[in-house]
Amino acid sequence: MAAPETPRTLVAIPARWGSTRFPGKSLHLIAGKPLVQHVWERCQQCREIDEVIIATDDIRIAEAAASFGAKAVLTAMDHPSGTDRIAEVARAFPDHRTIINVQGDEPLISPALIDELALVLRREPQVKMITAAAPIHEDSQVADPNIVKVVFDVNGDSLYFSRSPLPFVRSAEAGVRHYRHLGIYGFQRSFLFQFVSWPPSRLEQTECLEQLRALENGTRLRVIITDELSPGVDTREQADAIEEHFKKHST
Repeated sequence: MAAPETPRTLVAIPARWGSTRFPGKSLHLIAGKPLVQHVWERCQQCREIDEVIIATDDIRIAEAAASFGAKAVLTAMDHPSGTDRIAEVARAFPDHRTIINVQGDEPLISPALIDELALVLRREPQVKMITAAAPIHEDSQVADPNIVKVVFDVNGDSLYFSRSPLPFVRSAEAGVRHYRHLGIYGFQRSFLFQFVSWPPSRLEQTECLEQLRALENGTRLRVIITDELSPGVDTREQADAIEEHFKKHST
């Protein structure tokens, strides 16, 4: 009897032109390369991924992707989120059972982390959606609304995500640790399409956190713990900081 085929995994990198705080950031040059190219190159280092696609709403990004050897798919311009954008792309890859959404503005994303999410989805098909979190080591970050916190159960499945301190520490003797959510998501194929079919939920709109849509509809996310932080690029100042990082590590 032939061995069953290993389920195929697609990585989709959403990269839109119209970033509110940094229009055109996907093509902003960092260390001589467009931002999205750095993300794509990190994904190329993965060992558990079968296909990497840049999902974009702009021909300029698609043409740039082609220039450095990446596959790009032009999507509708009116998607409300990156998840909706990758769902459109995933329909063109029907033989990929698991899909990883790698943010297009994280040029230091860990290939090993992407691989770990892919492996869990592959080995545990009951895990419908997966993400990652890292320990918070600075108290000031716990109250920072720009840093999303997550709490999870003994099985590593999410209980809640919030921009508020989570959990609130009334008794420090409990020895709780705080974790920051990292914006990488993986989906079983069928659940990805289920997720985007649901309207934005009440808590999702309140906290502006898309993953709460899954929780409000009864699905927990598996949370993979990592020490691999991947700073995003939302402003030119953050792009400059990443540029300095590359300079330091190239000498």
